[in-house]
Amino acid sequence: MSSVKLIVGLGNPGKQYEQTRHNAGFWFVEEVARQTGCQFRPETKFLGEVARVQSAGLDYWLLKPATFMNRSGQSIQALANFYKIAVDEILVVHDELDLEPGVARLKKGGGHGGHNGLRDTIAALSSKDFQRLRLGIGHPGDRNMVVDYVLKSPSKPHFNQIEEAIYQASKVLPQVISGDVATAMQELHTAT
Repeated sequence: MSSVKLIVGLGNPGKQYEQTRHNAGFWFVEEVARQTGCQFRPETKFLGEVARVQSAGLDYWLLKPATFMNRSGQSIQALANFYKIAVDEILVVHDELDLEPGVARLKKGGGHGGHNGLRDTIAALSSKDFQRLRLGIGHPGDRNMVVDYVLKSPSKPHFNQIEEAIYQASKVLPQVISGDVATAMQELHTAT
């Protein structure tokens, strides 16, 4: 797999969404920024907040789109086009209903599974071949409850499990960035 030059956390901007399950992608890139000592800065031409990580010989961008979930692809496309980042050099981090809290899984490509952030990203990039980090948030049990569920905060135990999965995923990030996804998958998928 290609090395990663852009990590996008999917989520919704604004205080009222900060602690909602749908913002798990934001939580991940915020944790990476914290660990690497980087600061996010609003960048209007990329329709989001951006941070550049240059540490341990690695050089990549972190992005939190400010376009709301359903238009995430606009922000991703703007930054990727500007820095000439190929689709397979992008890692999109998102909440995943089909995984339990505490589970994180890496994969490349695939459909959107009803996730509007992924749907818009696939449309904007004209490709589904970007890499993904799926952060489990669990499922409410009924598809009619999904919208309410993703826009609510997880319980404290679930939040702790999601945080642990984010931490475990952040530990394999150097391998993902350098393109050694097989090793990263093996480590992450046995840890979570």
